[in-house]
Amino acid sequence: MARVLVLTGDAAEELDSMYPIFRLREGGHEAVVAAPTTRAVKLVVHDFEPGWDAYTEKPGHQLPVDLAFADVRPEEFDALVIPGGRAPEYLRTDPDVARIVTHFFAQNLPVGTICHGPQVPAALGLLRGRTTAAFPPLRYDMEHAGAIFADGPDVVDGVMVSCRGWPDLPEWSRAFMQVLEKAETP
Repeated sequence: MARVLVLTGDAAEELDSMYPIFRLREGGHEAVVAAPTTRAVKLVVHDFEPGWDAYTEKPGHQLPVDLAFADVRPEEFDALVIPGGRAPEYLRTDPDVARIVTHFFAQNLPVGTICHGPQVPAALGLLRGRTTAAFPPLRYDMEHAGAIFADGPDVVDGVMVSCRGWPDLPEWSRAFMQVLEKAETP
């Protein structure tokens, strides 16, 4: 079974983080959570409320962390997941995050991004010429990063699987698990 690194931090969206972790573990895979430090990260709940032009944010659960970014040895993992929320906005500037994410793309290993998660590889120039979904208002950010934006729940580009946000998680999870299983098969 695969060992999957989940890259997250404070203000990551709760469903974007917890759903993939539980789904991976349910499938027999090891999900290892990495963040800036090893203290539990504070997740948030994003929702769509009537009368609001943007999503709302409320405090969510805390998520235990297994490794600090500085201690991650990416060669020990088979795949990467980057949940959305506000965490990718600041994680994309961390040098250890750059080292980790670049490794997965350079080795052509499975990478799953959810909602705002593509902000990380986009900032690193890793989405040029690739097709990705993201939270729809990020379309222009993705296109300016050289990506081809696709508005879908389970966009697959080689070993990269992306979606628009937590409402897409059932479709995204099916697609990511299929990519992960294919990558495991010699």
